[in-house]
Amino acid sequence: MGAGHAHRLYRHGHSPVHGMPPHCKIAAVFGFVLVVVSTPREAVWAFGLYALLLVTVAFRARVPLSFLLRRLLIEVPFVAFAVLLPFVATGPHVDFLGLSLSESGLWGAWNVLAKGTLGVAASVLLAATTELRELLLGLQRLRMPPLLVQIASFMIRYGDVITDEMRRMRIARESRGFRARGVRHWPVLAKSAGALFIRSYERGERVHLAMVSRGYTGSMPVIDDVTATRAQWSHAAVLPVLALAVCLTGWTLR
Repeated sequence: MGAGHAHRLYRHGHSPVHGMPPHCKIAAVFGFVLVVVSTPREAVWAFGLYALLLVTVAFRARVPLSFLLRRLLIEVPFVAFAVLLPFVATGPHVDFLGLSLSESGLWGAWNVLAKGTLGVAASVLLAATTELRELLLGLQRLRMPPLLVQIASFMIRYGDVITDEMRRMRIARESRGFRARGVRHWPVLAKSAGALFIRSYERGERVHLAMVSRGYTGSMPVIDDVTATRAQWSHAAVLPVLALAVCLTGWTLR
């Protein structure tokens, strides 16, 4: 897996959540999201309790709520879709502030917003407390297909390589007085994109030949064997288990 690889969503810290094995955190978040999705949309109070659970995890991880809220902006397209549902859905309508809104559309919008926001928030907390390298190790520990783990690992590393190559090409263009100000400059940008593709492809071939010459046979060596104790699994299970209790209560009181 190579050396550590930081990302923008990660927030460095030494909290109990940061120190938890990555596969425990991945399993806990996956279980939590499954429980949230399975909760009846009419149990509005249940989603409030789920949010409280995530706030507690954020507090334990020392992740500020402002950091979490900023990262939630990624779900804006889904919010826009949810806002349209009351206007386009069929069925009985209700009047609200002079607008005729579909009752089923309102419930659908609430369902998308509540479950989507909680799922994104849980994912953001996972990313904020786990480095990319640890996430890959966790997926590997959870027996995810090795080929998919390798593809994800290469994508992460070569994403930065390609980004740095794009930055150097942009600096080279600007040092020659080029500024993209309109459609007439698109041919130059298209040629740059083509050159970037060729350079990336050639670099990938060179790296592959270097890996093969060093004994690569299609599987990456496991440098760190990440393990978890029974106590760590128990701590990680607190979030999905409490969420499951809330979900079952919601179905019972429905």
